[in-house]
This record gives sequence, C-alpha cells and structure tokens, in this order.
Amino acid sequence: MARPRGLLPDGFRLLRVILDPMRPGETAELGGYFHSDGEGEDGWPVFWPWPWPVTQAWPVLCFTGKRAEDYPWFTPNRVLLDQEGMRLRVFGQPARGVLPVLIVAPHAGHSATIADFAQGQSIVAALLSAGIPAIMVTDWKPARREMRDFTIESYLLEIDAAIDELGGKVHLVGLCQGGWMSAMIAARNPGKVVSMVLAGSPVDAGAGNGAISRLANSIPFATYEQMVMLGGGLMPGPFMLAGWESLRIAGWARASVPQGAEDEEPMEYSPAFAHWYQHTLDLPGRYYLEVVWRIFKRNELAKGRFEALGQVLSLADVTCPTWLLAGQYDRIVPPEQAFATAGLLGSREDDVVRRLVPDQHIGLFMGKRTIATTWPEIGRWILSRDQAG
Repeated sequence: MARPRGLLPDGFRLLRVILDPMRPGETAELGGYFHSDGEGEDGWPVFWPWPWPVTQAWPVLCFTGKRAEDYPWFTPNRVLLDQEGMRLRVFGQPARGVLPVLIVAPHAGHSATIADFAQGQSIVAALLSAGIPAIMVTDWKPARREMRDFTIESYLLEIDAAIDELGGKVHLVGLCQGGWMSAMIAARNPGKVVSMVLAGSPVDAGAGNGAISRLANSIPFATYEQMVMLGGGLMPGPFMLAGWESLRIAGWARASVPQGAEDEEPMEYSPAFAHWYQHTLDLPGRYYLEVVWRIFKRNELAKGRFEALGQVLSLADVTCPTWLLAGQYDRIVPPEQAFATAGLLGSREDDVVRRLVPDQHIGLFMGKRTIATTWPEIGRWILSRDQAG
C-alpha cells in the first residue's frame, strides 16, 4: 500500500501525544512504554519496545513522511555517476593537479542536501570558497523494495566505485554517520585516502554516551526487526523521524537543533529547516539492522571486529592526516565520542587535528557560525594536505 504524504504537522501532533514524557496519564496506556533511566523521576521514551505500540503507531506514521529524494540543492551541480543506491554529484569544476574532495553524507533517513542546504549554510560552498575547485557528494537514494537486502558493504562498494571514478585517490569528508563509512573505506584502502575529515561522527559507539548509542542500546533488537517487518523489508523514513522526535522531546538530543549565532533565529523555527527535516528517506532494512546491531550495539568497528570488503577492518590501518570536528553542545555525538576516534587510528599524533566548536549536532553541518568560520579553515587544511601528498 502506498504511503500517503503531506500530513506531517497533524501526524506530529499525534506523535507528541504518544511520545511526550510529560503526559503520564495518556502514555500509561502504552503498556510500559516509558521506563526510568535512573536520572530522575520522569521516564524517557524508548521508541516502541513492545509489538503492540509498533503496530498501533503504523497508521499514524503512514501520514507523517515526505519524500526527500527531490529536495533541492543550493549549489549548481551535475551527476557524474548514477549507481543503484547513490548518485555521485559534482559541484564546481575539477582542476588538474588537485585531488577530489568527496563528502560522504550521512545515510540515516534524511537528504544528503545537509551538505548544501542554503545560503550561508552550505559545507559545499564553504569548501569551494576556500579554494578547492570541486566538491563531490554522495547523494543517497531512497530505498526501493528490491533494495531491502542492501548491506553496509553494498554502500561501501558504491563509495569505492565512486573513488575509482574520481581517479582512485581522494580527500574524504564524513558527516555524522558518513564518518564511520569514511573510516571503513580508509581502513580497507589506505592508499586511496589522502586525508580525512570526520565531523560529528560516532566511529566509537561505546565512547561518550551519545544519544544515538543510548537509543540503540536501550531498545531490544527485536523491536527494530518488527519495524523493518512492518516496512516490508525497509526501514520507513517516518519511523526514524519519530525516533529523532522522541529523542528531542525526551531531552536526550535537545541540542540537536542548533541555535547558531546569538542574533540568529534558531533553526528549529526556520521553515526551511522544518521542510528539510520533515522529508525522509526509506532505508534498506538489512542495512539499517546491521547499523544498529554491528555499529551501535556491538561496536564492531571500534573493536576491530567489523568484516567487510573481504577482510576484518582495523582502524589502526588508517594512517592519513585526520581532522576531527565536534560540537561543544552536541548530545547526539558528544565531543568525547567524536574525539575518541583519534585513539583508534594509526595516524601520527601530529597529523590529527581535534577542533571543538560552540555548536550543536546539526549546527556542525548547517549552522551559519560554524559554516562561516570552521569549514573554510578545514578547506584550507585539505588543500595543504593535497600539496603535502
């Protein structure tokens, strides 16, 4: 059955009733939906740990999603490579003698336009302004039913094919969950990655007690399987959207919507941000379950136990210069988690930059202050690594 679209505001009013921990009388009917985390009297939502709430929530969620596939890009671009799960977009004009910069966007239910959102809120534009002639971005496609068995390795193969299309050697920029994908590529093929930027990236899921890790570990894995089953083998974007909302309402991720500069209107109240946030991508069910189980519950990558692309991946094999960017007020991927990656890499200590900025999670990618000050500096650093290489 096709999922109706266009009723997200009404759907979210219903979701707030379902998820709001300040409504104990109404939520008590959900059969143990709220549980105490030992930090106070108020409970926190764990996003449908029992089959009954999942089933009852499905009719509501059918009306809460808008498709992100056609969300507009800010900077003119063209598609260089069109694969089953990803389009490789090119911004600017590649120049001879300058290695490509590939942004690996997070594949977590929202559009890759997080990297190129709007005037003053575009990582792509900031890097171009720093003198990098061309930027490439992984534009993830919404999963179709025939993609339900895509795995993490499926997407790693597409990233690897994109790198080969670009000449076989790149600078990688991983945003949030695009960071652990980038680290996997660098671990498997160190010679293909000249430098790496990891921004708000949960590479070590066991460090820092971030909201994503808490959410993944607080819910029985069977619940995630039930949601994928309800999606017909896919993880529906509206389900993930409701999960982010539950984190925000509970206070785990209250910092996930950036305030930006003091004289700016908070992005939470920006119609443009709301429009982007409400548009979601469905994910392949197998990929989504692998991320939950292998990346967050078992922390296989950080522990050196993640097998993909024909071998067990070791982050100690990553020896390229690396820039780690973290937000001081980020609760999704707190600084302790973002910076813990440094201890796992094989890069020399003086080749690792740790930068803490006064921003929150989404602000690392869309916040005007961080875009204007930090990302041009990152661009110049990438160019210096290019010349050094």
